Amino acid sequence: MGQVTITVKKNGSLRIDDPNGVIEMVDAEGNRYDLTGKTAFSLCRCGASANKPFCDGTHNKIAFQANDTAPTVPKVG
Repeated sequence: MGQVTITVKKNGSLRIDDPNGVIEMVDAEGNRYDLTGKTAFSLCRCGASANKPFCDGTHNKIAFQANDTAPTVPKVG
């Protein structure tokens, strides 16, 4: 079984790759999104997608900028 990977795209979406196709995504009321047959999809991070919560590429048109680097956690002790 493959591992689910979430990739923070540079100044873009959150890319979810699920080689097993078993991710379940629900809205605030618990209603399921239809992800039938999808092993990958992207979620909007810029807030401007016309297809929220999914990305439609609008971040490119609005020149969305974000800090996409994972922070370094300081070692304790």
